[in-house]
Amino acid sequence: MNGSPTPLLVLDLLGTFAFALNGGLTAVRVARVDIVGVLTLGMITAMGGGIIRDILLGDVPPATFRDWRYLAVAAAGALIAFAFSWLLNRLTMPIEILDAVGLSVFAVTGASKAIEFGLGPAQAIILGTITAVGGGTIRDALILKIPSVMNEGLYAIPALVAATITVIATLADVYGVTAAIIAAVVCWLIRIVGVFYKLNAPQPPGLRKNNDDGTEESGE
Repeated sequence: MNGSPTPLLVLDLLGTFAFALNGGLTAVRVARVDIVGVLTLGMITAMGGGIIRDILLGDVPPATFRDWRYLAVAAAGALIAFAFSWLLNRLTMPIEILDAVGLSVFAVTGASKAIEFGLGPAQAIILGTITAVGGGTIRDALILKIPSVMNEGLYAIPALVAATITVIATLADVYGVTAAIIAAVVCWLIRIVGVFYKLNAPQPPGLRKNNDDGTEESGE
């Protein structure tokens, strides 16, 4: 892991940076914490899903603690969010795009690693999704916010799709960099369409009715 970067490692580090930036900005926008809080939330967002994945796989210590590049990239993303928050706060869509990149990459690398460790197809899909949404879920819990995975319909679903494509490609013996990129792009596109058109998975009818009447929030 400490040699020359492979294409998949580059993708993994890209996802780490994107999530760190997103987590740092969330810390600035929502939690309004100091630099320690921004670093903490940024790095948890970036590395939380991978740590959960590796612990569940028994691959300990997790990769994020064996390879200094993960820590460096995550810290860099969080510090950039802190230093340029005044500018990045105006760039909502670019940040959503970066978040979608992190979601896509981690879904693919998580499912791929699960298959590599001998898990079955269903378990690999679940673990790929956990890798993608885990860090953001921990972040949201720390700032007392309902996790995005529970109230944004097109958040976990794109991750599930990407993980499924990865597993199918692996079982068909055609998995590689090209297949990984295709799976990540599909996930990214679904997520961006959801963000742009404000799409969600179906909600309970009673909750939707109350929201339309203006008497109860729907979690958006």
